[in-house]
Amino acid sequence: MRSIRLLRVTSLLTLAAVGVTCARQMPDMPQQQAEHQHMNIPTVQVVYPRMGRAQETAQEPLFTLEQAQHIASEANPTLRQAEAEIRASKARQQQAGLYPNPMVGYAGDEIRGGSINGGKQGFFVQQTIVTGGKLGRSRDVFTKEMRLAEIEAEEQKLRVESAVKTAYLRVLAAQELLDVRRELARMDQDYAETQRRLFNTGQADETEVLDAEVEAERLRMAARMQENTLREEWRSLAAVIGRPDLPQAIVSGDLEHNWPELNEQQAVANIAAQSPAIRITNTAVARAESEIARARRESSPDLHLRGGLEYNNEFLSTAPHAIGWEGVAEVGVQLPIFNRNQGNVAAATAELDRAQLEKQRVALTLRERAATVVDQYSNARLMAAEYRGEVLPRAKKAYALMAQKYGLMLAAYPRVIQSQRKLYELQAEYIVALESVWTTGIALQGYLLTDGLEAPARPGDVDRPIRETNVPSPERMMSSSDSVPRP
Repeated sequence: MRSIRLLRVTSLLTLAAVGVTCARQMPDMPQQQAEHQHMNIPTVQVVYPRMGRAQETAQEPLFTLEQAQHIASEANPTLRQAEAEIRASKARQQQAGLYPNPMVGYAGDEIRGGSINGGKQGFFVQQTIVTGGKLGRSRDVFTKEMRLAEIEAEEQKLRVESAVKTAYLRVLAAQELLDVRRELARMDQDYAETQRRLFNTGQADETEVLDAEVEAERLRMAARMQENTLREEWRSLAAVIGRPDLPQAIVSGDLEHNWPELNEQQAVANIAAQSPAIRITNTAVARAESEIARARRESSPDLHLRGGLEYNNEFLSTAPHAIGWEGVAEVGVQLPIFNRNQGNVAAATAELDRAQLEKQRVALTLRERAATVVDQYSNARLMAAEYRGEVLPRAKKAYALMAQKYGLMLAAYPRVIQSQRKLYELQAEYIVALESVWTTGIALQGYLLTDGLEAPARPGDVDRPIRETNVPSPERMMSSSDSVPRP
């Protein structure tokens, strides 16, 4: 037991001696900074990347999403087109129910009368009586077309709203990326200048200087490319809202919070069941049924009525004057013996079959494309959550520890710059992931309708391929800044 106690005491004394020795060898922080300055190496202040700096330093009022939506509601031409199509459909419905106009004319028979001064001259009124309720059936067809135009207008409004949101969030993401790219370019420029000073004092060779200058130039180029990207995204936003001359401004917003919340399985089902595209196909089926009903009634013959007065100049054998005014009446009806409109009925039946199949096709197409976008949304959300919760905090800690080691003269300055650069590169990737979360989430919430300059369809064009599901292309959904090669 005494030997064990002696061993413990000896160990404690040894650790205490090592601690005193290390304390004597480790200079305090002001002395380290003085030595760094003497060696022409700058001191390091830990600066973390964060969002919203452009908004904090903006000199002009910020441009908001509400402003963009308000301008789009007034200036986007597709909304006015949709309204015009509703008016046109109402006018066609009115025209389809109007009765045929009567005909008024002159009639003559043996006008010159010959040697006995005969002949007849007069006027008539002719009217077609439409039977079988054909006018009502025609009105019903155009009522369905008017309903199609109304649903198309609702869909166009949703399309424009989703497009404005998407374009606005892309501007915001490009704005945040520009701040990161500029900061990366600034820190590498500082590093290149430091390497140049070290070279002048013989503490670095020329290859280190050249490598630092190349990297600084590459990142400066990336920042300038991001400026072009931001300008492009702003022009896209201005075009979607209908004001291409709108001067570029700093937009307000927060990419990190209030993400679109979606249940992945439910999102696909909702799109396949509630999309305006499904409502349009349902109404198209109803219109095809109305077309069949109208085609079947076309075989009902219309009545053609004609009546009038004629003055008969022939003299009576019993009196020395002309016969005078005589009434004339005609009634005619066309017999549906050969043409019972059977061809048009068969064609309308085939159109109904096609409309029903189109309903299935659109539902399946929506499910297919929604599944793709849901996958993109899930991956983007996973990346954003991992970056925010795991990757970035660890990168910040690594950067802080490296800066601390550098302050204790236990790490070289290039390693600090490398750690800082890595942190900012991860921040840029985080912003790209956030942009994808927002754009895909908005697409799913907007039933995959994202093209705000797509012209609203006319009733006869509602089943044009793709237009009801014009999701953003994968190339467009990726930030253009992602094409910049990483160090």
